[in-house]
Amino acid sequence: MTARPVPLCALAVTALAGCLALTLTTGGTLGNRPPLYGWYAADAVLFGLSLLALRRVPQRQVARLVLAGGVLVAAAGLLAPPRTSDDAHRYGWDGKVQAAGVSPYAHAPEDPALARLRDPGRFPVGDGCTGWDERRTADGACTRINRPAVHTVYPPLAEAWFLAQHPFGDGVRVAQAAGAVLAVATTGVLLAVTGGRRRAALWAWCPGVAVWAVNDAHVDTLGALLTVAGLGWAARGRSAAGGAALGAATAVKLLPALALPGALSGALSRRPARADLVLPATAAGVFVLSYLPYVAASGTGVLGYLPGYLREEGYRQGHLERFGLLRLVLPDRLAPWAGAALLAALVWRVLRHGDPARPWHGALTVTGGALLLAAPAYPWYGLLVVALAALDGRWEWLAVPAAGQLLYLAGGSRVQQLAYGAALLVITAASLRRVGRWPRPVGARMTEV
Repeated sequence: MTARPVPLCALAVTALAGCLALTLTTGGTLGNRPPLYGWYAADAVLFGLSLLALRRVPQRQVARLVLAGGVLVAAAGLLAPPRTSDDAHRYGWDGKVQAAGVSPYAHAPEDPALARLRDPGRFPVGDGCTGWDERRTADGACTRINRPAVHTVYPPLAEAWFLAQHPFGDGVRVAQAAGAVLAVATTGVLLAVTGGRRRAALWAWCPGVAVWAVNDAHVDTLGALLTVAGLGWAARGRSAAGGAALGAATAVKLLPALALPGALSGALSRRPARADLVLPATAAGVFVLSYLPYVAASGTGVLGYLPGYLREEGYRQGHLERFGLLRLVLPDRLAPWAGAALLAALVWRVLRHGDPARPWHGALTVTGGALLLAAPAYPWYGLLVVALAALDGRWEWLAVPAAGQLLYLAGGSRVQQLAYGAALLVITAASLRRVGRWPRPVGARMTEV
């Protein structure tokens, strides 16, 4: 007897959620990384099996199953404190500082002026300060806040989001709950934009959503949600709403600015229209307006640690650690310029040949291409790529955040090149096969994700 597709798929995604629960409760931490490799591999296999099972589910039942599975996956991320990132401690601190009437761009966490705001959750006493997420401040105190000697790096709408969470508490559990709400909300918006298609599961059931968006509570999830909404509105001709959402997304984490060319797909191949002006103007307006309250309070301090962060992360000439694939074939001094030129070529292609009815296609090409070129070491940057892949159905782009995850755990230039090189090969092979230029097995047929 043939198994019923809905129960089989439900069983697969329940197994995925169960494996994620074990990953996040017993599978290691950033201070004990080896166990994570096996658990993450198991999560990835179950994710793939769940997607395959979803192919057989009748379309009328897909949306409910995807949403229910998304709730299970997000819930798994709530079962333990953050395992592989300490960013949520900074989020709660910035919210607490703002609630006390102080600009988050005015003082570093270890500044004596903020000593009155220190709490045992973020400034533990008596535990030896030996945890993977603990370090000493200049005055010898122990803290779980990363980079306690520097000002915050987050843009203004991220800071507004941290402040909005403060009435519910300023601990990491509140940030995780907020991440779960955002993750499930993004699933809902994806289902609405795609008309309940299967590809929304690429986000809803992605193990990275449970780990990066919920357990580690990265604010990138808010940027992904706003980007999905903005591109959905742009596809429906609602330029002002689309531009506002994309401008707000950029004011959360900057990276969603890469989705803007997608929202203007094909603009260079047609007569200029009102929408081609309204959308970028609205996006720029929202971005600038979001900064004004913080500029009034902190002046140029609103840049925070961003310039220092870029230097620290290896984007500076003379100490270049990123652009791993380009550095295989070019001198270090030329790699950033070559990356900028290739990114500009991708933008031009989208603006010239992109499909305005599918703005997410161009947005994924530019955003994913930028991450391939830069090869960042933080996998949660790829949350935006996961959301765009779920809009567009091009599953192969999930290889980009997977490469970031491997690099984050293992580190090193060789791993950077191997991981992102493998991602490029996966994307290239899948893209060629998608357009019919790659040999397909006899009897194979195209099936939507």
